[in-house]
Amino acid sequence: MSDDLTEMLAPEEKPEDKKDVTDLLLHDILTGTLPAGAWLKQIDLERRYDCTRPEVRRALDRLSQRRLVQHNPNRGYQVYELDDQRTQEISDIRVILETGVADRMVANATPATIAELRQLARQFDEMSFRGSIMEHYDANLAFHRALLMLSGNSELVDVVAEIRQRTVSAPVSQWRTRARIEQSAREHHLMVDALEARDLPELKRLIEIHIRQAPIKV
Repeated sequence: MSDDLTEMLAPEEKPEDKKDVTDLLLHDILTGTLPAGAWLKQIDLERRYDCTRPEVRRALDRLSQRRLVQHNPNRGYQVYELDDQRTQEISDIRVILETGVADRMVANATPATIAELRQLARQFDEMSFRGSIMEHYDANLAFHRALLMLSGNSELVDVVAEIRQRTVSAPVSQWRTRARIEQSAREHHLMVDALEARDLPELKRLIEIHIRQAPIKV
């Protein structure tokens, strides 16, 4: 089958075991295997993922649209590298969105959902010690997705998930030290405590601290 024909096939017409190059490339960016600023040569990606040139181009274009990859005319593609200002702006957006629905989280929390969040917080703790980078990252996402789902707005959950990915190499940048990992884990449990106590101001405070990775003041 020619590359051109492969390009034209709809997803359901491709072999069932065909790898999604976009997901593979995204995985390597999020885990820091391909760090911020790394140049992405198409021939290298073809060999790395055992795929065709059209598949590589399609993956690069998709991730460019999501601001995870940057296209530099006449030079090629590289993993997007955020400067301090854009990192701050992304944090600002997340604080606005996530604290803005904290009242809904409190209103919709039930004993069952609180128990689920506590279990997800413990799972993050466990992955901190024995999980892979991606397992640790996924455990963190699972906790935050369940927390945000209490808002009752699934579109918001998806928007926040997309925004989070803009801070590339997230597991590497978020948890550079054991102390930072332990603080993140503690913040998860404190957010559940605030939710259970229906303490809206404290929940908002903890959400902002967690997003900005600021020290907790007691």
